[in-house]
Amino acid sequence: MTHILDNKKHFIISILTFMCIAMTGFSQEKEQFKKESFIQQRDTLNYRILYPENFSEDKTYPLMLFLHGAGERGRDNEKQLVHGSTLFLDSLNRKKFPAVVVFPQCPESDYWSNVNVDRSADGNNFKFENGGEPTKPLSQVIKLLDSLINRSFIDKNRVYVGGLSMGGMGTFEILYRRPDMFAAAIAICGGADPETVSAYAKTTPVWIFHGAMDDVVNPKYSLKMAEALLKAGAHPKMYLYDTENHNSWDRAFAEADFLPWLFDKKRAE
Repeated sequence: MTHILDNKKHFIISILTFMCIAMTGFSQEKEQFKKESFIQQRDTLNYRILYPENFSEDKTYPLMLFLHGAGERGRDNEKQLVHGSTLFLDSLNRKKFPAVVVFPQCPESDYWSNVNVDRSADGNNFKFENGGEPTKPLSQVIKLLDSLINRSFIDKNRVYVGGLSMGGMGTFEILYRRPDMFAAAIAICGGADPETVSAYAKTTPVWIFHGAMDDVVNPKYSLKMAEALLKAGAHPKMYLYDTENHNSWDRAFAEADFLPWLFDKKRAE
């Protein structure tokens, strides 16, 4: 019995050691995303930025904006890298798709999009407000993008946006706010007011992902966006995973065509 207990103890210690090493490795790896702050009129937007390997200002690169979900909000300039950053840190992806990648962080108790969340009924109900001013975090993101796009090393015809959950909602909203900015977009388990798609339906390709079992953001929100895009004359790409819940981003990031589809797109000159 003692021998069995000792073996179990060694096994648990080995697992914990492996987890610590893995977490340390990720922590060190994510530091390749440089910590930055965008300050304008006393408002501060924290963000992380990843430059391509062997970066040179004499070259031009695509710009990728990624918007995180509600669980990664804060002011630590860390949590926004929890989901999605490893995809862009992958050494093979960095070689195949050299790009400038930006992960801004939304403050707690705020949102990327103008949305009212009703949690009183079964599940969450989202009411998206069309028009008006963008939220302060999204307004700051737009101004940050404007400043980055004006840099000589950014290819203005290859600017992309993607996001998950709250960030998927923010993706749809920033497309509506800046319809002439993006070459392509990816929205994971998000949603928006379907009436807004007319601003970008015929100019910006969109790939939508959602889990059919999502009990946080009902898949009907993505389905309504896809339907609206079709009615507006667009040809959206959509994956509805029958066995996935809210974290459908894991399946989305694992799609072999995820980055090739995105970086293949280019806005007309």
